[in-house]
This record gives sequence, C-alpha cells and structure tokens, in this order.
Amino acid sequence: MSRAANHPLSGPVSDSASSSVSSSVTVRVPAKVNVRLAVGAARSDGFHDLANVFLAVSLYDEVTAAPADGLTVTCEGPDADQVPLDRSNLAARAAEILAERSGLAPSVHLHIAKNIPVAGGMAGGSADGAAALLACDRLWGLDTPRAQLLDICAELGSDVPFSLVGGAALGTGRGEVLTPVPAGTFHWVFAVADGGLSTPAVFREFDRLTAGREVPAPQASPDLLAALASGDADALAATLANDLQPAALSLRPALADTLAAGTGAGALAALVSGSGPTTAFLVRDAASAAAVAAALEASGTCRATRVADGPAPGATVVSGPSGRVRLRG
Repeated sequence: MSRAANHPLSGPVSDSASSSVSSSVTVRVPAKVNVRLAVGAARSDGFHDLANVFLAVSLYDEVTAAPADGLTVTCEGPDADQVPLDRSNLAARAAEILAERSGLAPSVHLHIAKNIPVAGGMAGGSADGAAALLACDRLWGLDTPRAQLLDICAELGSDVPFSLVGGAALGTGRGEVLTPVPAGTFHWVFAVADGGLSTPAVFREFDRLTAGREVPAPQASPDLLAALASGDADALAATLANDLQPAALSLRPALADTLAAGTGAGALAALVSGSGPTTAFLVRDAASAAAVAAALEASGTCRATRVADGPAPGATVVSGPSGRVRLRG
C-alpha cells in the first residue's frame, strides 16, 4: 500500500538548498521495546518523569530523502493508510527543523517504507523522525554534530533520541536523556493488535488510576540492568515491568487475552510494549519465537505477529553517500 501527499508542505527550493543536495539517501531505523518503563507522577508541564529502559529490536522502517521542489511525504507498507502525510508526521517535522536551523528550505521528498507497527507502542513515528533527520542531514551535506541532532530529536519527541542511538539505553527525564547500558542478545515475539492506542490517552488513564495515591519516583531496577547485561533471558523475564500496562489494559481489556495466549504458548514473560497496544513476549531463542508466534496467530487474539531480536543498531544510512554517518561531537 502506498500513499502520496497531494501537495507540497512548503514552498520551492532555495538556491542555497539546491546547491547543497546530492542523490537520495535511505536510512534504516529500528523499533524499540521497553524492558522497564517506570512512570512518575505528572509534572507541572504535563509530562511524567520516567526511568525507561529501551532495547532496539530488529523491526525496521526505512526513510528515503530525495531532492524535491517542496516538502512532501509518501508511505508504503502495513497500515500505511494510518500514517499522516502532513506536518504532524515527525519525519516532516524533522526535515523542517533541520532546514530552519541550517538556513535551508525544507525541499525534500520523504518516502517511508513502513514495517514497524503504527500507533503500537514501538516508537514507529519516532523512528521515522530520527531516520528523516539523519537522511536529510546526509542529503544536504550538513554533517551536524551529534549533540545538535539529539537536541532536535528531543524537540520532536521523548522517544526520538533513542531511535537515533539504538542499542540499549536508560532514558530519564521524560525519556529523552539517554545513558547507554550493556545488553546481551534477546529474542522477542510481538503481537500486533487491531487499531492503535493514543499515548496521551494512556498517560491520562495512568493519572486516573493513580489519583490519590503516592506515585514513587521512577527508577530502573538494578536486577533488570544486570539481567540485561548478562544476556540471561530467564533473569530478564523475572524483572520486566511496565507501569503503563494497567492503563493500557484498562483502555483495551482484550490485550489481557493476548498476553495470556503468549505465556500459555511458552513465552518466558509478556508485557504491553510502551503505551501499547502491541504486546511483547520474551522467548528463549529463535525456535521458541517461531512456536510462540504461530500459537499467537492461531489464538485469534491478535492481528499479526512479528519476530525480532535485540539490541539492534540505531538509525543507519543504508544507501546514498557511502558508509554510516559519523555523528560528530
């Protein structure tokens, strides 16, 4: 499935932009699973402090940036009809912000090859924003320092910096302040639900469910971090947790059946991925992943399954100017 914008999102290319562009650039970017998502009480700015342990996994979107007369976005792949093609798309916003800070017109066509579930709690939109930012930086020959790229990512959204970095990391603040952490290899099955869940709606439900209770300051479990570093799937299974899961289940009770189907099929542990509604199942190895995925699809409790492992690298240039981009700074 493919969708194309009906009109450009900005005006014609400027002389400075046209002189700096080269051939198209394609960036591959991973999905993420939150192996621990600890959520604090709502702050005065409406955000929540988090202790968010991210793991990038081998489900990827690809974003291709090519010279154009204006800013346009197209998309193909599963659920492409659910992807916005206007300025609300983080890929478009990334191009606009980078161009503005660089004195260029955002004259680029962005094509998204979508494989990460849409509105599924796996940071698909954030991944596209990070990929577009890196693709435009390479396309326009800017060589923007790493710190500045991460600043733009944080402006775009809480999960976008991790999409750029990948691997495994602890995100604090609202999730955008990253500290890399060591991680062994883990195997996962993801069950894709019908429809999406709004992240703001899930946080509002979290606030409703915790109203009148003391919400502890979020922190990452030392046992979880040790299990992640060791590569011990059994140890990690005992420590997985997501403070948003009760809110997601409150809004989508049927997800409980999906979680039960996966654990009943032999998954070591199960949890809602981020704000959901995708559910994540930790398994022992690739053979176990295939068996759990088949059982989940046969259960009728999900629309589709995806098998992946992690950690996976962050946003990476896969075609265009040679080599992976060097993030200076």
